[in-house]
Amino acid sequence: MDTNLYIDIKETQWPIVYRPEYNVRFFGLEKLHPFDAGKWGNVFQHLKKAGLIDEDTVTKPNEASKEDLLVVHTKKYLRSLQYSLNVARIAEVPPLVLVPNCLVQSGYLKPMRFQTGGTILSGKLAVERGWAINIGGGFHHCRSDLGGGFCPYADITLLVQFLFIHYPLSVQNVMIIDLDAHQGNGYERDFKDNRNVYIMDVYNRNIYPFDRVAKNAINRRVELQSRTRDEEYLNKVEKNINEALNEFLPDFVIYNAGTDILEGDSLGCLCVSPQGIIRRDELVFTKIKSKHIPLVMLTSGGYLKKTASIIATSILNLHDLGLIHGPVPRY
Repeated sequence: MDTNLYIDIKETQWPIVYRPEYNVRFFGLEKLHPFDAGKWGNVFQHLKKAGLIDEDTVTKPNEASKEDLLVVHTKKYLRSLQYSLNVARIAEVPPLVLVPNCLVQSGYLKPMRFQTGGTILSGKLAVERGWAINIGGGFHHCRSDLGGGFCPYADITLLVQFLFIHYPLSVQNVMIIDLDAHQGNGYERDFKDNRNVYIMDVYNRNIYPFDRVAKNAINRRVELQSRTRDEEYLNKVEKNINEALNEFLPDFVIYNAGTDILEGDSLGCLCVSPQGIIRRDELVFTKIKSKHIPLVMLTSGGYLKKTASIIATSILNLHDLGLIHGPVPRY
C-alpha cells in the first residue's frame, strides 16, 4: 500500500514528531473546550528552549489523506465528518454546529489529520530507531466507524494496521499500554477479536466513557478509583506492566501517555503529581527498552495548561537517563 506518511528522515533529525499545524485555532471557539488547544506547540517550545530539538531537527509529518484513513475508517464515517453537527458532538464544542463545515475542516479536523499522520509516521521511525514520540495523537476514543471524546480519527488503530501492512515480518504482535485517565474504548472496539493485539488499560472507572463492550477487549484491566495518588498508581502500573510482559511478548509497544491523571485535572479526577507522571513515563520506557522492543509514545489527554511543561520535562528526563537519544541540535 502506497502512502505519503512513511517518509524518510535525515540522520540529524530526532524521531520526535511535530509540526505547528497540530495546534487548533478556531476563532476563539477552541477556548470553549477544556482541552488546551495549543498544548502541542507549548511542548515543542519547552523542548526547544531546553536545547533538545528545534525546527530543523524535529520530524515534520504529512497530513493523513482520505486513502490513509480508509485503511481503518469506513467511508460512511468519513462522510459524516462533512457535517458540522457530527463534528461538534465529537469535539464536544456545541457552537461548532453553527460553523460552516469548510471552516470546521481547516480549523479542527485538518490539525487532527496532521497529528494522525504523525502517529502513523512514528511507527515507522520506532521500527528504524527503536523509539519515537509524537507530540500529539492518542485519540483513543475513536474507532473505525465512530468518533467521540475529542477524538475524530482512530490514530492508534491506524498505527497498528500500518505496521501490520508495512512490516509483516518484524511486527506481528503489538501491545498497547494506555495510561490516560480514560478508558481507551475506541481501539478496544476495533481490536476486540484480534489476538495479535494485547491491551493493558489503566483508567479511572468513575469517568467517561463507561464502555462495557469495549472492556471485554482489555487483556489487563486496571480500574482506579477517583483521587488515586502517586504511590498506589505507580505500584499498579509497574506490577501490571511486568505481568503483561510475562503474558505476551510484543514486537512493538504503543504507549498512550495521557497527562489527565494529573492532580487538579477536572476530567481525569485522579491525583497524580507532576513527579509521578515523570516517574511513570520513565518506568514505561525503562521496562520496554530493557527488552529492546520498539516503542511509540503518544501524548493523548491532559486538560490543564501546565501539562505541556510536564510532558516536556518528562521527555527531557528520558533523555537525561539515556532512554532516548538523538543528534545534538545545531545553532
